[in-house]
Amino acid sequence: MASTDVDLAAAIRAGDRRALARGITLVESTRPDHRIEATDLIESLLPFTGGAIRIGISGVPGSGKSSLIEALGHQVLGDGHHLAVLAVDPSSSISGGSILGDKTRMSDLGRHERAYIRPSPSSGTLGGVARRTREALLLCEAAGFRVVLVETVGVGQSEVAVADIVDLFVLVASPTGGDELQGIKRGIMELADLIAVNKADGELEAAAQRAMGDLRHAVHLLRPKRPGWEVGVATCSARTGAGVPELWAAIEAAHARLVADGLDNLRAQQGVAWMWSEVTETLLDRLRDHPAVRDRLPELVAAVAAGSTAPARAVQLLLDTFLDHETL
Repeated sequence: MASTDVDLAAAIRAGDRRALARGITLVESTRPDHRIEATDLIESLLPFTGGAIRIGISGVPGSGKSSLIEALGHQVLGDGHHLAVLAVDPSSSISGGSILGDKTRMSDLGRHERAYIRPSPSSGTLGGVARRTREALLLCEAAGFRVVLVETVGVGQSEVAVADIVDLFVLVASPTGGDELQGIKRGIMELADLIAVNKADGELEAAAQRAMGDLRHAVHLLRPKRPGWEVGVATCSARTGAGVPELWAAIEAAHARLVADGLDNLRAQQGVAWMWSEVTETLLDRLRDHPAVRDRLPELVAAVAAGSTAPARAVQLLLDTFLDHETL
């Protein structure tokens, strides 16, 4: 690595927030020269990663994910941990930047000296999880954060994507009873290690208790995510703090069990899956940017739009063009 990269890696390991921000900006960059630097940076820091509890959090719109993360974050900080929150926001189609801006929605948490919040635009990535969220997570671990929360945008395949990069997946539900069950897809519930019914306070407390019962019944009918595991379902309130200590205790207990059952194996499998995901993304980048492909693309797009060429045929022609001119 260049000396500047060595200095950046050392600064990140020392817990320098500005260096961490620079490192994440570097790994999020799409410039080819930055990708080389980012890969070198990640490899130099890999020996100092792996020590954090990696938690994914998602839920239906209106469930209060960000509010619960802030309440849970203060519980984590109160236990003496260093906390990083990677909040993946939907991207603006105009600027490409984050729309929701979770750093402003978690302003109180963001001011704590042992907390770090990084909103990142998903940039249209399938699943709503930024392509470089995995690398950002590793940088946070290398910087000394022992709890890393990844909040997704909660759309489409985002829950599947985040479940592939974290140890535990927490699904946040709102106290809307049967309507809630209709709004949560079965596949998402099968990914959950814990389900937290938020907003269990005031007039909604009784509804939250009913929703908890319904969800416990629902998960009991599903195939468990891990053999012998039972998905925990509990109520909590980000507004009052009720149930939040218990939620954190449940997360810690689940993680301890995961360590005993073979966390290293899980992370090894995730690493291999990450490699293949990177193969797919890198090949797509090279395909899109190839001059010969760009030259032929308008013609094939027009032919598909006119109905004179089948999409599958156009794909084959594009791939043939790419392979005929690409030096692998």
